[in-house]
Amino acid sequence: METSRPTGEELAGEARGGGDQGGGDQGGAAAMFAADLASLALGMRIEDLAPGRARVTMTATAEMVNGHGIVHGGYLFLLADTAFACACNYPGAVTVAASADITFISPAREGESLTAEAMERQLYGRSGLYDVTVRSGARVVAEFRGRSRTLGRAPA
Repeated sequence: METSRPTGEELAGEARGGGDQGGGDQGGAAAMFAADLASLALGMRIEDLAPGRARVTMTATAEMVNGHGIVHGGYLFLLADTAFACACNYPGAVTVAASADITFISPAREGESLTAEAMERQLYGRSGLYDVTVRSGARVVAEFRGRSRTLGRAPA
């Protein structure tokens, strides 16, 4: 029996259910996240959002577990990258990752609620530097550093 997948609009509506998801942001990160089907399909939710910072959560599911019985690092990177993107996309501009790296500190397991908290460290010209900490409760799972580049103004 084939299972139907929710549409992007349905996923975006579900993701808007909790936290301060915009702080007045009428574009930028909120609009970007609403169209981010990859993050939405994994059940990510914005819990806090403001220029230069973001907190995004995700529950680790069985489909995210690798052959070692822990959450695959790619999913942890994706969660951290999503928080990074939310922190660096201000309304009216399009900002993308120039590069990023991650250090895995401790394993995450199925059923854990994971939180990625992104913080802007430095802006210089059209570039930026952001740090993201991924946690399960108080335990640090990973540290991520992202470097951003603002491409220009969003299309009208």
